[in-house]
Amino acid sequence: MKINVVYNVEISGYEKVLSILEDTLISHKVEFKSFDISAMEKFGDFTFVIGGDGTLIKSAKFYSKFQIPVLGVNLGRLGFLSQAGVKDIDNMVSSVINGDYTVEDRIMLESENSLALNDFVIKGCIPSRTSKFYLKINDKFVCDYIADGLIVSTPTGSTAYGLSAGGPIIYPTLDAFVIVPICPHTLNVRPLVVPSGEIITVNTGDKMLSVAADGGESAEVSRISVKIAESKAKLAFLNNNGFYSVLRNKLHWGISLTD
Repeated sequence: MKINVVYNVEISGYEKVLSILEDTLISHKVEFKSFDISAMEKFGDFTFVIGGDGTLIKSAKFYSKFQIPVLGVNLGRLGFLSQAGVKDIDNMVSSVINGDYTVEDRIMLESENSLALNDFVIKGCIPSRTSKFYLKINDKFVCDYIADGLIVSTPTGSTAYGLSAGGPIIYPTLDAFVIVPICPHTLNVRPLVVPSGEIITVNTGDKMLSVAADGGESAEVSRISVKIAESKAKLAFLNNNGFYSVLRNKLHWGISLTD
């Protein structure tokens, strides 16, 4: 087995964790190469990622074109997609070497040259104002929204910005997308779940849109069409970390605040 190790120099404490992981791989006699997130390469057939969910998402998108699984060591705030902490590194490496993990194929969104594992966030170009957004699905008019913006999310991204905006949690391997309005200026607007084969188009009349994929830099466009990407991200999970246990442990799902 050969391993890619990806790290993010912008996250505090990465040096110590990188050293521990590299020493652990050496002790297990595993061949590996380490790459900064800004200079990833294909070397191995499995990838460890040191950082937060943002680092893991960027790595998963890069390695998706090679169908290489990624597994995260969390140094971020929440680490919803990451599977291990610093203290778990030795067990994590042993589990991967022994094949004691599962890999889930996660659908992604694409628009033009942009790829999103979590979501596309669409807003007007004047942040302090609501905008009118016109939604079409498969070139058929659906409705218009007066809102701060729209989120077009994958099931993976349904626990991210879409959840904060009032959207549903979708089981991560379902073939569906969710469209969530951000602060809509009416009470009769609700999130819309659609099959993953639909083509979602949004514009705002003769004005420009501000579009960001996975929380990255925004680009100005006159309209955006979003569809399922050809490639899928491969996320690796240790066998004791199922989706529902992650909901409980990371989001404290269903746990009373008084407990």
